[in-house]
Amino acid sequence: MSRLIDAFLLLYILILYRLTTMINIARVLLLLLPATSLAFQTGRPAVAAQQKFSLYAKIESENDDIATRRSFVTSTASAAMLPFLINSAAIANAEEGESMFAPKFVQQYEDFTPTEEGWSFKEVKKGTKGGDPASDGDRVVFDWSGYTIGYFGRPFEAKGGPQGGAFDKDLDYFRTVLGSKTIVPGLECALKGMRPGDIRQVIVPYGALSYPPEDKDHDLVGPKPTTFSGMRALNFVLENPRVDRTLLFNVKVIRVDKSDGKGGFVRGN
Repeated sequence: MSRLIDAFLLLYILILYRLTTMINIARVLLLLLPATSLAFQTGRPAVAAQQKFSLYAKIESENDDIATRRSFVTSTASAAMLPFLINSAAIANAEEGESMFAPKFVQQYEDFTPTEEGWSFKEVKKGTKGGDPASDGDRVVFDWSGYTIGYFGRPFEAKGGPQGGAFDKDLDYFRTVLGSKTIVPGLECALKGMRPGDIRQVIVPYGALSYPPEDKDHDLVGPKPTTFSGMRALNFVLENPRVDRTLLFNVKVIRVDKSDGKGGFVRGN
């Protein structure tokens, strides 16, 4: 009986030993689990941080690429706008009354003689009637035609053109008193010194020597086109700053009436 009790006690002790060992192992595992979990978690943020840094680097690279493209577009747009800015500056100077011979889009005419005032002329024919040359105070009767020579050479007053249209009428001679400032200054300068029968071609640049921009109907400063189509052709060019607004006048002096000193005139031949 005593041996049986001893055997049972020994078995009990072995069981307790096994249980204690298992509990200790469990305790060790429980103690190691937080450390393992911490190590795992510590590794994950590092990976996440690395991924985040890579994403940030990619965004920065894309931002740099966008900035580069924006810089390229800006510089390209600036370069494209430069000619327009230069042209606008030239237009602004022209609006202030400066000569437009300087801009490159204004044509040059080598066979014409330039003057100090800025207009140019070519002697086409000398009259045979003689007489005194026209001067300030004289009344000049002349025939004329006009062309937008800087823009396709379109006529705004043409002798011998189509007649009988709805807005057309017969052409007549134009009269002006030199010095009265009632005709285009460049043309008025060209008439001085001409005699009856003389024919000149006169080139008038846009600006102070041409039609004034405030007189769109050309009632104050002539010569005024006698047809509706001529007025439209002339004003289209004068009001368009992006074309060459140089004009060509063909003038033939018909008669020069000298002043009588009393407000009247002595009719010329």
